[in-house]
Amino acid sequence: MRAVLQRVSRAQVSVAGEVVGRCGPGLMILICAMQGDSDEAAAKVAAKIAKMRIFKDDQGKMNLSVRDVGGSALVISQFTLAADLRGNRPGFSTAAAPEEGKRLYELFAARLAAEGVPVETGIFGADMAVELVNDGPVTIWIDSEAG
Repeated sequence: MRAVLQRVSRAQVSVAGEVVGRCGPGLMILICAMQGDSDEAAAKVAAKIAKMRIFKDDQGKMNLSVRDVGGSALVISQFTLAADLRGNRPGFSTAAAPEEGKRLYELFAARLAAEGVPVETGIFGADMAVELVNDGPVTIWIDSEAG
């Protein structure tokens, strides 16, 4: 799985002008299931994100996790993270098929919640409008295949 997470003061996602998910302060997470991803990959990325120390402590150092600060997460499906950029028009053939992508997206969100992080989501496959205030800014890219 691939994920881009941003530490946010607040974030929300809307579909057809209606807010369907929000968080803050915490993390806005874009997530993409890749071909060949497993349930274990979803669990691994969720556990890593829940424990990642990217929030400031009393000394201003990134030393606290989203759980440590009582933060929440907004999880949004983002198949374009699978983009193949060899040409001028990206291809997305390495993304998981939609049915499997949705299953793994939902599993990731459930696993993150099971790690103790309150989670709201967007709507898989919908045309979504995402608004956020990036805190820091802090933006981190994760690939389950990279370790």
